[in-house]
Amino acid sequence: MSRLRTLFAVALVCLLPSGCGDADPFPEGSTMARVRDRGVLTVGIKFDQPMFGYKDPASGRITGFDAEMARLIAKDLTGSERNIRFVETVSRERENFLAQGVVDLVIATYSITPARAQRVSFTDPYYYAGQDMLVRSGDSTINGVTDLAGKTVCTATGSTSVDRLRDMVPKAGLEIVDAYSICVPALLAGRVDALSTDDTILLGLLAQNRDSLRLVGKPFGREPYGMGVRKEDTAFRDHLNTLITRWLRDGEWDRAYTATIGVSGATSDSSRPPNR
Repeated sequence: MSRLRTLFAVALVCLLPSGCGDADPFPEGSTMARVRDRGVLTVGIKFDQPMFGYKDPASGRITGFDAEMARLIAKDLTGSERNIRFVETVSRERENFLAQGVVDLVIATYSITPARAQRVSFTDPYYYAGQDMLVRSGDSTINGVTDLAGKTVCTATGSTSVDRLRDMVPKAGLEIVDAYSICVPALLAGRVDALSTDDTILLGLLAQNRDSLRLVGKPFGREPYGMGVRKEDTAFRDHLNTLITRWLRDGEWDRAYTATIGVSGATSDSSRPPNR
């Protein structure tokens, strides 16, 4: 009889709204809970980087690997990958948009550096890239980073590419602009000699200009990409780390790569973080 009373009590508890299996998975007041209750995840992303974050001029759809990562997060927090709002976030605005609450997080080819980590909280790396160069297809004078001495190189404000170029080729002239999409017409017109940034970003730009540009193909440096959240938001950061670990194990990361960067023929061997 005592056992029957216990089973009956458990059954009654499970009928309550907060009963068995219905405990809130997100702490009250957390970013995860706020996004779930709001029903929309707001993500800072780039709009001009094919294969990572690109806004199609015809459809307006945002495509790329970073966009797919963001949609997986939206699905986890809200139940649907469609519950997402993308905000264009160029390199120099990433920290500001987080601090000001313009976005919930930034996924925008965001290299993890000690200086940036003073202002934002980064997840573990979800992607690794190497810095490389795009040059005009007919230019045979640039075949490695040392060949940039005396040349004019275009890159973006706020990127780690700027610092690496200054360190490795101090005699190169730098044309620093707000977005890499500005570099491409400058390179095609001969106003600059090369465009340098992360190799996978360059692959996307090359795909749009295969007859006019070539990838040098000699990466220098290694860039770990992280998702950025507000500095104090460690609970959200930790939740995102859990998701990244899950995607690396269950194949979601590989599916996202194949559907975006993999279309270029690139392989994920050096880009994929190890399973955690």
